[in-house]
Order: sequence, then structure tokens, then C-alpha cells
Amino acid sequence: MGIYGAINAAVSGLTAQSTALENISGNVANSQTTGYKRLDTTFADLVSGGGSIQASQVSGTTYATSRATNTLQGDIASSDVDTYIAINGEGYFVVTEAADIVDGQTTFADSTYYTRAGDFEVDREGYFVNSSGYYLQGFELDETTGNPVGSEPTVVQISSEPLAAQPSSAITYQANLPPVPETSDYDPNTANSDLLNTSGTIAADEHILSGDETDFLNSSIIGGSTTIYDENGSSINVEMRWAKTAANTWNLYYASDGDATDAYKLIGEVTFDASGDVQALAVPTDAAADGNTVNGTTSFTVASIAVNGVDAANIEINFGTSSLTQQATNSSTTNSLSISQNGYAAGELEGISVDSAGRVIASYSNSQTRAVYELPIATFEAEQNLRRVDGAAFAATSTSGEPDLSGGGTIIANAMELSNADIADEFAKLIITQQAYSANSRIVTSADEMLDDALNMVR
Repeated sequence: MGIYGAINAAVSGLTAQSTALENISGNVANSQTTGYKRLDTTFADLVSGGGSIQASQVSGTTYATSRATNTLQGDIASSDVDTYIAINGEGYFVVTEAADIVDGQTTFADSTYYTRAGDFEVDREGYFVNSSGYYLQGFELDETTGNPVGSEPTVVQISSEPLAAQPSSAITYQANLPPVPETSDYDPNTANSDLLNTSGTIAADEHILSGDETDFLNSSIIGGSTTIYDENGSSINVEMRWAKTAANTWNLYYASDGDATDAYKLIGEVTFDASGDVQALAVPTDAAADGNTVNGTTSFTVASIAVNGVDAANIEINFGTSSLTQQATNSSTTNSLSISQNGYAAGELEGISVDSAGRVIASYSNSQTRAVYELPIATFEAEQNLRRVDGAAFAATSTSGEPDLSGGGTIIANAMELSNADIADEFAKLIITQQAYSANSRIVTSADEMLDDALNMVR
């Protein structure tokens, strides 16, 4: 094609280098954009017509195409914001965009997008929104089972409603009782001085009357305390004590504060075998009259625990199979004591965070936490074929494949992924592009001079 072919090739080079410059410019402009994936430039040649072998062919023109870098992860930076999240590995957060405001509430478009920009913050309606205005989607978790509800992710929204109170139904109890308790009445030189003082009106199968409280305290040891809750979330401080009534036999009581008659209520009787393990549980007269029952050798069920006018019903005091023992230790009081229960008062929403398993966690003023959503990570068989949309996001295409929400990398909490465009690298590419552009323009100038020489030949 001669001189005209050279001009065409040079012009195609100018066009291709302009495309490269545009990509470099965009990458530099987005070097601080969270989750941005830079576009590199690939050059390809177009062969001019000619002979059947290279010896009779000439170099053709060129064209430039953009090359995706979705698989190249940007640096991950830590953050103090609890709702900022990043993905370590492959995959994208599933997001959507707002459609309209109806009656003061945000409605959402049917479109689904995918992004690595995890700088999400919670708006006034409880939605997770990133700096580009995309709304995070996830699987809502069932409150009872903790399993995802449904097969399609929905927009994550955290309710600001208080967490309702949960009445206590069980106390998990662990303790080791000394074979010989050193009560206030204990005298190593006096037989049976370690037992409950029944010399007066105290009986081993009855509640402790208010008038006998001092004698009872002097002949018993502490059993720990815990706070339980009734159906309204009102707190009940349960203080327990143990009194040894015979060899390897103990009574468990709780303080019935506010009761005009009884200072301590009898919960039940525990008998240990020679090795110090629980042999039997029983409910003596007053405990049985109150409706208390036993469940094998593992727990008592107390029909009613009333303290200062607040009453909790059917509380199971569970010792398990080996948590309550009577074994010799250096201490002559209750040791290895651990008490927990499963109730709580009502609580206000105090904070929202995301854990390393990708679950959105709501924290309440009653020290309770709830996993309310699970965040999926979308992967694609050909993610380089995703279509770029505004805001460092992508849309699926027929050539990218459908999103797979079952795999992907791991979520890092309190972090965000930075742009994978490095200014130093972009400037190095800029120098090469500028030189190539200048060279192509020089070819156009040289070809023009050669055409002038050819035309001057006929003058």
C-alpha cells in the first residue's frame, strides 16, 4: 500500500495510543476510589493484504482494546468503621440501587450489581449503603435456627426496634462442694458441727423461716448468685446457699428476699456417692409442696422463684452429668463455681457490625447480639466479561455467566479494599504511550513529506 498504507498505520497507532491514554487517565483519576479495578490496554495488529508468506507482506494497522483486571486484588486497609468490609480472594458483594421514595420509604430497582467497594454505612432506614449509593444485599437469618431464609438475597435492613425480653427458663450450674464445709459453726473437735443446725426449729426438709436466718447462715456455705428474668424482663437476683444435712447429702436453697415468712426456700436435696459424683436428687417436703421436681440426676425444676415481688416460673437448675461434685480440695467452701442463665431484659439497638463469617451482627443494650443477615459472595466463571457500571460496580452479561453465591473468598471486617491502580505504574505506562504517540505522529509527518517529494517530481 506504500505511503498511504504507512499513513493509515500511523493514524491507527495514534488512535490506539489515544485509547491507552484514556485508560491511563481514568486509572489515575480513580487511584483513590474504593474497590476500583483499573483497565489496562491491549494492542493487536491487523494484517494488510499481500502475499502468501511474510516475505511478501507488510506490517498492517493496529487497534487497542481494554483489558479487565478484576482478578487483581487491591490493597486491603483497616478501618475503625464497624460496617466497612472487604473480600480477601475472589468474588463480589451483591448490591442493588434505589428506585424511588414512596411514602418516605426507599424502594429498590430490580437490577442486581456486583462490587468490591465495601465502604458501607447504615442510613436512617437501617440500610447498608456504600459511597457510590449501592445497597448491600444478603440472606436474612431465621431468628430461631440461625439459618438463611429463602434462596435469593434481599436488601439488608437492620430494624431499630428494641429486642424483646426473654424470660429465663434454665440456670446452668457448676460447683464442687467440700466433703467437710467450714461453716461459721464448724469445729473440728465437735462431731457433726459441719452439718445444718437443726437443734432449734430448722428442719432439713423445710424452708428456712425468717427467725432462723442467722442459725442457717452460720451452718451453710455460699452457692453463688445469678440474675434471672421474668416474662416482662424484670430482673430477679437469685442468691443460693448449700447446707450439708448428712454424710454426702446436701440441701440447696435460694434467698426469698421480700417473703414475710421464709428467709430461704428449699430447692432440693443432692446425694453424692463415695467418689463425689451425684447419686440422686430429691425434693423434700416443702420443696415438693411448692411443686419442685427432679429430672434424673441432672437437674431440679423449680416451680416458682420469687424475690422481692418478682416471680419466675419453671426454672430448671441444670447440673449436667458432671458439673456438680463433692470432692476434696484445698478449699473448705464452694469452689469451681460457675453459674449462667438464658434470659435477658429488653434491649435497645446499640451497634451494628459484620463478623469474619460474613454475618451482620446487631448488638443491644442488654449485652445480647443477634446475627440478622448472612452476606453472600458472588463469583463468575468469566468475570473479565462483566460489564462495568458507574460506582466501581459491575453487571452480569451473557458471556460472564450467572453469579454463583456459594463460594468466593473470605470477608474481612473493619476493612476496605483500595483501588488496584498504582500511580507509579500508570505514570510509567504514560511515558511509553506518549513516546509511541509522538513516534506515530512523526511517521505521518514523514509520509507527508515523501508525498510532497513525489508530487514535485512531475512539476
